[in-house]
Amino acid sequence: VLHYGPACLSPCGKLPVLHIFGQQSLDIERCAEAFRELYPDRQSWVVVLSDVVYAHAMSELEQQLCPEYPNIVFSRVVCGDPPGPAPPGEVQQFGRQFRVEAAGGLEDCAMFYVGAEGLSLTSFMLTWNRCPFSSFDPTTGCGRRETLNVNRALMRRLYLVERARDAQVVGILVGTLGVVGYLVVLQHLRELLRRAGKRSYTLAVGKPNPAKLANFLEVDIFVLVACAQNSLLDSSDFYRPIVTPYELELACNPAREWTGNYLTDFRDLLPGACAHIELPLAIPAAEAVPDISLITGEMRATHLCDTPTAPQLPPSTALACRDQTRALAEISPAASFLESRSWRGLEQRLGQTPVSKAVQGRRGIAIAYEDEGREQ
Repeated sequence: VLHYGPACLSPCGKLPVLHIFGQQSLDIERCAEAFRELYPDRQSWVVVLSDVVYAHAMSELEQQLCPEYPNIVFSRVVCGDPPGPAPPGEVQQFGRQFRVEAAGGLEDCAMFYVGAEGLSLTSFMLTWNRCPFSSFDPTTGCGRRETLNVNRALMRRLYLVERARDAQVVGILVGTLGVVGYLVVLQHLRELLRRAGKRSYTLAVGKPNPAKLANFLEVDIFVLVACAQNSLLDSSDFYRPIVTPYELELACNPAREWTGNYLTDFRDLLPGACAHIELPLAIPAAEAVPDISLITGEMRATHLCDTPTAPQLPPSTALACRDQTRALAEISPAASFLESRSWRGLEQRLGQTPVSKAVQGRRGIAIAYEDEGREQ
């Protein structure tokens, strides 16, 4: 696969991928001058990150700044997973690789980003939220200290965690079919939700948008399985919130606590990863400590269900006898439930519908047509 343009650099497990980022022009002199204005202290510990379209110019910028700043660190763009675990002091994340030798680790460093404001910068700032950020926009030629209130953004994400704790029906949105580990994390989320006593439905809807997800009003909240760069959706325009796998883990795994470190890569949650936390043993419901929802004020249970001791059919399938033929047919309880709704979408009635001229139909989505309630 040849991938042209900006990329999240998530490793693909099915096909080899060759990235062609392109090379946008960068005024090296102006970028270096903006860096000096933002960091007048020549002993500052600074990690330089860049958008992939400016990665070709980082070596020239490094030659200008390294003689003046002995503690500056330039990240390298890495396509695919590096072999083996990262050595101590080395950071390998978001397709970037760099080594930090500051006494306090990454928390003692500032971040300087070369590129325009976008999803990449937002992911960096949320993940490394204890580091002060500044940026240089090559399009405008201006450098600035990032004033995005990360704490406010984190408070919004933690509010979504509380919504996930209250949810009873969760829709798992498949937003990628190529990133390594997506099938494993789907199974992990299903098991997590089952142990938490919540129902889950897996939905492959392509790119999520409000019109598509509005057709699933039974779902209380959605969790999006996608690459690290595209998993942070602003769900303010959606009828139901959309959370990340990490936020769902915070809501459903009692052993995982909020530490201040935000994870956007779902592979960090899988067994064997650095941030994986096993589900604790189930306790009887009578011994579970009740919890109060901060949103509804109602009491809710936080205990986990027991793990099944014998193999069972997947929760989304069952066997039924089909009429007199005695043939076994595989049916889905989710599909049966959706069939009971008043709106079912298009139905084929071949030979039963008279042919007529095309007329203007309804406008809008199934939840609220524009002419809803008007006389036809």
